[in-house]
Amino acid sequence: MALPFFYKEDINLTTTNVVLDEATSKHIVQVLRMQNGEQLQLTNGKGNLFTAEITEDNRKKCAVTIIKKSEIANHKSKISIAISLIKNTTRFEWFLEKATEIGVTEIIPLVCERTEKTNFKIERMKSILVSAMLQSQQCWLPVLHKPVKLVTLINQSKIEKKYIAHCEDENNKQPLINKLINQSTNKLILIGPEGDFTKNEIELALQNNFIPVALGETRLRTETAGVVAATLLCIGNA
Repeated sequence: MALPFFYKEDINLTTTNVVLDEATSKHIVQVLRMQNGEQLQLTNGKGNLFTAEITEDNRKKCAVTIIKKSEIANHKSKISIAISLIKNTTRFEWFLEKATEIGVTEIIPLVCERTEKTNFKIERMKSILVSAMLQSQQCWLPVLHKPVKLVTLINQSKIEKKYIAHCEDENNKQPLINKLINQSTNKLILIGPEGDFTKNEIELALQNNFIPVALGETRLRTETAGVVAATLLCIGNA
């Protein structure tokens, strides 16, 4: 059976003894009923995996000693999803969860011309990423940025391969999957709000070397488009 798996942000390869926070301690001692001498696993979300042994089974301050340390390789290249905030927060949180499970490296919330909601509770969003990382047994936590204006991102991005998924009819727009064959470079894709990007936004992206792509034959909700894009990019990165 796999060892229970927890997150501890402030540990590294030099750490030996750790006191866990109250919520984690309560889960270990009261819920899982683990005792001194039993083992669990920790990650810092930065590619490190630690096997630890419980030395003090206190339900408020569970103490463990690290007995094994390892480094887990990340993707061959960086996968960034820049996606518009949406009015329904629950649907955006669903996207964050699924993108983390799939293995996205970086998530950039966007504020576009048609973005309806800009309220963003970053600590809650980060907690969703942590839960999804642990559930999917990963050791890399996606980098979650604060919301940024689309124009700012377009003008500043230096990533090698940049895509924009939109619904406008264009002769040169090709399926994203066709663009991913034998590509090992860092990738960024823009996903628009409900109502899509405006023509001006699309034109600005194209002027800054973003490649127009389609995600399929049907029109997708913002969060669904984000998950489809994440899946295609991560599969193409395998």
